[in-house]
Amino acid sequence: MHKSLQFIVGKMDINRDLLFLLVIGGLYSLGIFLSNTFVNIYLWKQSGDYITIAVYNLAVCIFQPITFILAGKLAKKIDRIIVLRLGVIFLSLFFLSVLIIGEHAAKYNFMLGSLLGIGYGFYWLAFNVLTFEITEPETRDFFNGFLGVLQSFGGMVGPLIAGTIIAKMTANAGYTTIFSISFILFICAVSCSFFLKRRQAEGDFHFVRILQERKHNKNWKRILYAHLFQGLREGIFLFVISIWVFLITKSEFSLGMFNLYLSGLSFVFYFIVTKFIKPPMRKKAILVGGIILYLAIFVILFKSSYLLLVVYAILIGIAYPIINVPYMSMTYDVIGKAWKAKDMRVEYIVVLELFANIGRIISITIFLIAVSMFNAEKVIPLLLVIFGAGHLFVYLFVKNIYLGGSPKKEVIMKEQITDEKSR
Repeated sequence: MHKSLQFIVGKMDINRDLLFLLVIGGLYSLGIFLSNTFVNIYLWKQSGDYITIAVYNLAVCIFQPITFILAGKLAKKIDRIIVLRLGVIFLSLFFLSVLIIGEHAAKYNFMLGSLLGIGYGFYWLAFNVLTFEITEPETRDFFNGFLGVLQSFGGMVGPLIAGTIIAKMTANAGYTTIFSISFILFICAVSCSFFLKRRQAEGDFHFVRILQERKHNKNWKRILYAHLFQGLREGIFLFVISIWVFLITKSEFSLGMFNLYLSGLSFVFYFIVTKFIKPPMRKKAILVGGIILYLAIFVILFKSSYLLLVVYAILIGIAYPIINVPYMSMTYDVIGKAWKAKDMRVEYIVVLELFANIGRIISITIFLIAVSMFNAEKVIPLLLVIFGAGHLFVYLFVKNIYLGGSPKKEVIMKEQITDEKSR
């Protein structure tokens, strides 16, 4: 495995914890992609309305940041590997609850979304903090790129397997099977966490102080607002496109194939991006990816067919790797150079996720108001055009981030960061 990784990244020190964190990320992605895509469809088949689906996703986005704050406090008191395990346990409880509730799941949409949000909160707080600690600036692009490869693989294989199982079996038996497989994968992820080196943070939890740090650190403020606009796009795109695919095809298998096209292109492009997009190219890559992502919306805006949705899947499958690898690396680099980053890394991750989820909550809330007041078929395309521009705004914020270098602006920013670290 080391030799294949060396081919991708060249000569680089890839430590044991980094490899195990990638394995955990891969197992998590496969488990989530196997089942979570179809939870929205499961709820839709029971309710037949957008509001039920939107409320479920809103609950996820409300409880995720709340849990992030709680998980942040715990991460300063106990081993962060335990926080990671808590996340996987709550995700397992979510799928078990869906299995137990069964045909009445749509009536408990807010409760189910809450469970999933709590699971996400614990898992992603721990995973992001561990990513920050285990990777270095020189291994960060590799880690984010290879994690993207694993996520894309999960996105290819998971929904396709799930769609095939549901198509071959009676509906409830199919859903029971895929939810059970996800549960097993999460248990495997917990098992892998025992191989990670124990990591304990010390000190108090200074959430408010790091929230206020955006007034002192321009880089930090810009990356926070970038994540806010990222969240604005993600909020409604998390579920609307999947519902459209299912409404057009009436087939879970076709939805699985849609995700295969999307993730298949992402799988290839994460390899390419990891190999060729270096730090000086990050901002341009985010702009190019953002433009492709936004233009893709217009492919499905005026006329919806499965073929056009597949073209859309291919375009965003190309765009996401081009954006995500440099964007996430830049995010961690901003935190790494921020005030008291070593002591406050947990707080930085919590505040970052808070802004992303505020964006998601805003877009889903506006979606709920819009579909309650107007015809859903007419208003949804307009909402997609508005919120679909999220990553273009991401670029507007990240283009002014300077992390050191020869241009005068970067020298000025470097002096500012040095001054902030002395505070």
